Amino acid sequence: MEKTCYKQNRRIYLDYAATTPCDLQVVEAMQPYFSKIFGNPSTLYSFGQEARRAMREARGKIAEFLGASPEEIIFTSGGTESNNTALKGVAYAGRNKGNHIITSSIEHHSVSESCKFLEKEGFKVTYLTVDEYGLVNPQDVKEAITDKTILISIMHANNEIGAIQPIKDIASIAREKEIYFHTDSVQTFAHIPVNVNDLGVDLLSMSAHKLYGPKGIGALYIKKGVKITPFMQGGDQEKRKRASTENIAGIAGFAKAVELAKEKMGNEEKKLTFLRDKLIKGILEKVEHSRLNGHPAQRLPGNVNVSIEYIEGESMVLNLDMKGIACSTGSACTSSSLEPSHVLLAIGLPHELAHSSLRFTIGRFTKEEDIDYVLEVLPEVVKKLRSMSPLYGEKEK
Repeated sequence: MEKTCYKQNRRIYLDYAATTPCDLQVVEAMQPYFSKIFGNPSTLYSFGQEARRAMREARGKIAEFLGASPEEIIFTSGGTESNNTALKGVAYAGRNKGNHIITSSIEHHSVSESCKFLEKEGFKVTYLTVDEYGLVNPQDVKEAITDKTILISIMHANNEIGAIQPIKDIASIAREKEIYFHTDSVQTFAHIPVNVNDLGVDLLSMSAHKLYGPKGIGALYIKKGVKITPFMQGGDQEKRKRASTENIAGIAGFAKAVELAKEKMGNEEKKLTFLRDKLIKGILEKVEHSRLNGHPAQRLPGNVNVSIEYIEGESMVLNLDMKGIACSTGSACTSSSLEPSHVLLAIGLPHELAHSSLRFTIGRFTKEEDIDYVLEVLPEVVKKLRSMSPLYGEKEK
């Protein structure tokens, strides 16, 4: 009885791709900037200069971790703003050279919706298909380039199925053709090695709340010499590339999260890969008619995306939540949508399988016993829901 009650009171968070809890050391690092060092960094007196000094130190830490120069980092409100700034900024700045953009069919909505907006502005966008694992073929990128191409934007790793793209190869093609290359690194930055010189990118998006930092703060790497039109007009902050008073507390928290990642990343990557593989193996063995979505190895360390036939993903999420397990059916940005995942459709899944997907994403505070509990509970939930499924009933006849 005690064991059952303990389980019923458990709360296991397995949606780290949606957001992460703030590390307590990050919270502590932010505290002084709410009420003690609170000045506007654009002011000349000591209150403002204290804040400016903190921002300068934070920018330096993030730049160093990324292999960039401090002046190549601009702070934003998060990944969505960084992606919007990169795409729209480069598009408008390069309009006199061309109007063609290349991206993929599985990008985050902050990229795909920016592209749709730019199409209404007269730009042309090529949406590259992906293979069954969600990977872009660099040769397809090469063949899509025209003399009007001004930007290529391919995400580093997919937020739903965890597919890690061949960014170096694509960047090499872009560099050879003298085309700017942007990558959305929100899911990879501080989780796997990300160095702008190694990758060869011109612009790279980051977000603090995906790496145990606060929400509402992100950054965009803009390689020296890359021309962008500012996304927002106003003051001269961020070297006139992003107006608005900087979020100093958030910036300090972001830098602390990066500092912690620098210490922990190697060991965490091994731990998450072990737990990921254990969860994948357990689900495929314990749950009949289940399949892994995405590449079995070329994927993010903590990403598990599966389709479980004959059941709606939303039903599984709700039933697992009642058992204390938090997971999702895909991207947090579209969790309220009734439409199937565009990513799963892009890799060739039929609508019914796309609707039956579950995404578990593992993080810093996940324990092996949490994975064991999921593998104990999930088969029970599937059995219960399938017993009510007319589709499964027809299959069993």
